[in-house]
Amino acid sequence: MIKASSNSVILKPEDIRSYDRGGGARTTPLVTKGLGATAFITGYTEFEGGAEIPFHFHNAEESVVLVEGEAIFDIGDDSIPVKVGDATFIPANVPHRFRNTSKTAPMKILWIYGSMDATRTLVETGETRPITAEHQS
Repeated sequence: MIKASSNSVILKPEDIRSYDRGGGARTTPLVTKGLGATAFITGYTEFEGGAEIPFHFHNAEESVVLVEGEAIFDIGDDSIPVKVGDATFIPANVPHRFRNTSKTAPMKILWIYGSMDATRTLVETGETRPITAEHQS
């Protein structure tokens, strides 16, 4: 992290701890409350080859940008191929998930939540946890 003027920072992801989310997904938090953010949080999630996360929804709006690899974005009854640079807008409370289409190459997304208090609720179990809980040991 490089501190700049006016409480701004430049984040170096290679210097930030990442967290294993299970199922072949690993998350690196970027902009967080700890940096002084008050309106949104961001981070990367990297998926191993063949990894997919379960259907879930959030209590806040989310945008996801595919930054590496190829993916399928499942939302409702649609399964939509996504390529690098494609971005999504997902309203609150809409079930969705991402899948890595490669069995061997990694896939990486940049996510942005429109709330400091964003949560993830798993559709299958109903379990709800704060997004920030994924960034702890």
